[in-house]
Amino acid sequence: MEKRALRICLVGDYDPKVTAHQAIPQALALAAGGNPVEPVWLGTERALDADLEPYGGFWCVPASPYRSMEGALCVIRFAREREKPFLGTCAGCQHAIVEFARNVLHMSEAGHAECDPASTEPVITKLMCSLVEVEETLDLTPASRLRQIYGVDEIRETYHCRFGPNPAYVTRLIKGGLKVGATGPDGEVRAVELPAHRFFFGTLFQPERSALQGRSHPLISAFIETASSSAVAVGHSPIS
Repeated sequence: MEKRALRICLVGDYDPKVTAHQAIPQALALAAGGNPVEPVWLGTERALDADLEPYGGFWCVPASPYRSMEGALCVIRFAREREKPFLGTCAGCQHAIVEFARNVLHMSEAGHAECDPASTEPVITKLMCSLVEVEETLDLTPASRLRQIYGVDEIRETYHCRFGPNPAYVTRLIKGGLKVGATGPDGEVRAVELPAHRFFFGTLFQPERSALQGRSHPLISAFIETASSSAVAVGHSPIS
């Protein structure tokens, strides 16, 4: 029988000049391993009014500031509350942390320093050292789901990133239920996850870039596998 494509919502403002935006559709195709997958771009300005039900998974993509921060946060909240597979890379990770702080920890003023430099609760702030076009060796947190997915203790990943979690709020985020999945050379938070969620990960690094070398990435493969399984579980099988 003909296979129906698994629809993945790419939340962000598409720009063909952004390297990550070029890489993400390729990364999804590689992760799908020949099964049909349909990446659908959803601009943040349209996200507040969009029908999100048809999608098997949600990827909040790099390149901020977004045209509508509230639109991006709306989709992230939907994925978190509805147990939809979610991946946020670079800016997507940063906004996932803002959404968590606002709607789980009830920090109504939680903000992103790039979008709101005057925020009284800047849970996302400028990095001490910029990670623009930088590679970094990371330690994966023991017993984290990220560690289970990679199957190793240490990884090397690529960034195009200037902002990240504010160290002043990390303890509060962890106590609230967010788990650190990966740390940098000096213990800096580089990836987060929600242990109670079916699949909810945020990475400051950009795993999608592996596709530019023709390599499938374990995190993106796990994302596609979970999204496909979730679609079957709710009666929207990608196989017709």
